Amino acid sequence: MRHLIDIKDLSIQEIDELIKVANDIMAYPDKYSEKCHNKKLATLFFEPSTRTRLSFEAAMMELGGNVIGFSSASSSSTAKGESVSDTIRTVGCYSDIIAMRHPKEGAPLVASMKSTVPIINAGDRRT
Repeated sequence: MRHLIDIKDLSIQEIDELIKVANDIMAYPDKYSEKCHNKKLATLFFEPSTRTRLSFEAAMMELGGNVIGFSSASSSSTAKGESVSDTIRTVGCYSDIIAMRHPKEGAPLVASMKSTVPIINAGDRRT
């Protein structure tokens, strides 16, 4: 399992490979239309960001996957006092990967230490 918390965690070779795959997806979308079949992306946006959240959701759907999650901290159990760590552990039981945006710097890194599934940092105060 590998998390993506900071772009600096990737080597130049890994970035080049990601760009190569992205270009292939754009050139041959049908080849990838079921790549994430039966996979679930959880979008946990503790901070509003329509464009970022929708880009993750659209990408997952283009790859044949499903999306669960929330777009506001007020609609999550953290609004009634549940810790982010507990939320991450629970959501990890229902998803294959989590895209997380949080207003607190380092929150996605902390979440990655508690998660049973990969975390993608979709934004914190560092990014």
